[in-house]
Amino acid sequence: MPVITPFHRPPRPPDDAADDPGTPAAPGPAPLETFRTRLAHWRAWRTRHPRAALAVRRVTTAVSAILVLGALLLPNTLVALEPNRFARIPGEAVVGAVLLLCLPRLPRLVAAALFGTALGALTVLNLLDMGFTEYLGRNFNLVLDWGLLDDAQSFVADSMGGAAATWAAVGAVVLAVLLLVLTALAAVRLGELLAAHRERAARGALMAATVWMTCAALGVQTFGVPVATTSASQAARAQAHRVADTLRDEAAFAREAKADRFGATPGDQLVPDLRGKDMIFTFIESYGRSAIEDPVMAPGVGRTLDASTAALAQAGFHARSGWLTSATYGGSSWLGHSTFLSGLWVDNQQRYRTVTAGDHLTLTKAFEKTGDWDTVGIMPGVQKAWPEADWYGLDKVYDAFDVGYRGPKFSWSTMPDQYALEAFQRLEHGRKRERPLMAEVILTSSHQPWAPVPRMVGWDEVGDGSVYEGIEAAGVKASDIITDSARSKEEYGRSIQYSLTSLTQWLERYGTDDTVLVFLGDHQPLARVSGDGASRDVPVSVVAKDPKVLDAIDDWDWTEGLEPAKDAPVWKMSAFRDRFLTAYGSVPHPTKG
Repeated sequence: MPVITPFHRPPRPPDDAADDPGTPAAPGPAPLETFRTRLAHWRAWRTRHPRAALAVRRVTTAVSAILVLGALLLPNTLVALEPNRFARIPGEAVVGAVLLLCLPRLPRLVAAALFGTALGALTVLNLLDMGFTEYLGRNFNLVLDWGLLDDAQSFVADSMGGAAATWAAVGAVVLAVLLLVLTALAAVRLGELLAAHRERAARGALMAATVWMTCAALGVQTFGVPVATTSASQAARAQAHRVADTLRDEAAFAREAKADRFGATPGDQLVPDLRGKDMIFTFIESYGRSAIEDPVMAPGVGRTLDASTAALAQAGFHARSGWLTSATYGGSSWLGHSTFLSGLWVDNQQRYRTVTAGDHLTLTKAFEKTGDWDTVGIMPGVQKAWPEADWYGLDKVYDAFDVGYRGPKFSWSTMPDQYALEAFQRLEHGRKRERPLMAEVILTSSHQPWAPVPRMVGWDEVGDGSVYEGIEAAGVKASDIITDSARSKEEYGRSIQYSLTSLTQWLERYGTDDTVLVFLGDHQPLARVSGDGASRDVPVSVVAKDPKVLDAIDDWDWTEGLEPAKDAPVWKMSAFRDRFLTAYGSVPHPTKG
């Protein structure tokens, strides 16, 4: 029987033997044998083409070194992603080289592969930190934030289309896997290179360690950054601390949520000074301080606020406005909503799950607890089951499918704000009822990517929303502005003007002597629009015809009108619930944590 080598193929069996159903098919080569065969082919190619093989080895080594060093020096924010960050000596590379030089072959291979895989995982986390910092103003939380990636895919689908979202998701997974595999292979490659030139590598490692320690001791800098760095270790340590802090926070917040200044207050002692009023709490998506103070957006938004203040005053309404610091930034609106209404600082998903699973009194539920109000929610952004309605104390919730809308979506927003408000009027606010109404209304037209933005139509023309077909088709496409900061600012400003106009015109048209409106932004827009380092402040206004409603908050020192002054008081958003309940006569009956 002939010996099978990479250069000797066995003779092909006769055709009749191959076609004979009684002849069993020869088993395929084992995976190990296949690998050995390919390895023999590679060695033979190197023998025949030594120069090309040398070039491939050098390129592979250079790419491996660039990949490992780049991963070790990669920052976790886009702002820090500058060339000077990569002109440094990572201490982890020096320690890793020394460790690999000390190990025998098998442990060295294992250690290099593990080091490379861990470095790839850290790179993935750094990239996630970049994205979360850019969009949400905070780092990625390894424990809590995986579910938000699904929301991100849904947002891309609404903004760019389902195909783009699918390809983006596939690309992200492939990139993550490639980073893990390639950094592991690169580390193994460098480890084997060190072992092959052990003496020279040891001298080089000693020199690198000496230079690193000298630069660290003297604080030597190049291009404004320290030459000696341990940024990768610091990033890994920060991730570990974040995980530990998250786990500790869960138990501490659960105790905090049980302590409630008004938790045991009887219904007849809650908001007695608002009896008989139709109470409406409205959140305007992404309505932040930047809309009022940024030089690009402020002129248009300011004119809208001034005109709306004057129009409401002519209709008999007056307003007071201040600032609240939101628990979230750039997104995760539900954290802002729950913080404002619960009086607790709900700044992550774990806290949100904890508080909504309990019985902490929300501002909206306080009205339900009195038994004197019908409570409803207008939630055009809700497109699936929403069990939180019970926690918010809402007897009935109208989601995206309950308001009879037959028009087009405006990117992420399922319907224009004007339609949502007109539906609220038709379904609830305009109906005759035995008890006054308490409503939570979420307006979504100012949700990113702020294209296309609806425009106002005659209130009698709103109908079932079909009137918006041409408006949506003629609008700016999300894909045209989503990476353009200047255009995003312009369209964001337009969307805020639209939302404010919709709300104030609705109040002017349908408000009564007993209507009280509290409206605010849930968070600032993302950094591409609000700017790096922007505050988390959002405007908040109380509007009413009855002067007693505004007299009750005189000691808040808020600004008259819909636009808060720059120096108006700034409270944490979690402070509003207790201040509001106290201002309108609620009697504290605390529960303990």
